[in-house]
Amino acid sequence: MNKKYNLKELGLDLLFDLVAGFLIGIGLHNFALNAAFPVAGFSGIAIVLYHLFGLPIGIGTLLLNIPVAILCYKFLGKNFFFKSVKSMVISSIMIDYVAPLFPVYDGNRLLAALCMGVLCGIGYAMIFMRGSSTGGQDFISVSIKQIKPHVTLGVITFFLDVVTIVIGFVVVFKDVDALIYGILVTYLLAAVMDKILYGADEGKMTLIVTENGEEIAEKIDAYSGRGSTIIHGHGSFSKEKKDVVMCACNNKQMYVIKKMVHEIDPKAFTIIVESNEVVGEGFKEELKDLQL
Repeated sequence: MNKKYNLKELGLDLLFDLVAGFLIGIGLHNFALNAAFPVAGFSGIAIVLYHLFGLPIGIGTLLLNIPVAILCYKFLGKNFFFKSVKSMVISSIMIDYVAPLFPVYDGNRLLAALCMGVLCGIGYAMIFMRGSSTGGQDFISVSIKQIKPHVTLGVITFFLDVVTIVIGFVVVFKDVDALIYGILVTYLLAAVMDKILYGADEGKMTLIVTENGEEIAEKIDAYSGRGSTIIHGHGSFSKEKKDVVMCACNNKQMYVIKKMVHEIDPKAFTIIVESNEVVGEGFKEELKDLQL
């Protein structure tokens, strides 16, 4: 039964990777490449290398990922690392060998940016839904979070996005309009990912009633860097002792946390509610000493 389950999961992983890689390939090669605007992440650096040296985007992404993967391996966890390598290789093949089989869009720059943001946002969301990533900036973000736990993932990701967009602007494009399109498409991509993974709200809060509170809290912290509050209680009917793990996080993280909880404790009772506003580390900073 376990073997059949693993084969089914592997099959779903491969299917999601293939579809996601195709969408990402079309978004990058057929829309972003010819429209000439900077893109965030390692894909953006690979596009810069393409314009400078003619290096294919997929190969460039792989070459950039090799040293980063080696340096960051110990921070990532074996399962996440190897799933990410698989997704990375498949998406690179799709970018270099499948996307070029389709026509390249040579029209309005804004439409190209919108199409790239939507297609890549869907593709990356599909990969994250399977507990994987395309490496690169994700590897760096997780590793920096391990080294500097007081720095939030949101701040780390935003800083890295800005750096790669500025590199593309300064080295290749040198066009203010291109910079604006790069910022626009980065925001759109993130918005599409959040909408697909768990809606468009600010965040989520979960209450997990389980007998494995410590293990679940540790897994949540290891994956997302989010702290949890464990409340000790007991069932009103069974009278058995229970842990209630309370955690607030963003939409993308909640999708994976829900799946993670089910794997640790299939009998866990999980409540997920909307958080219209979450104030504190990793979310919005509370306004202090506001003076008019």
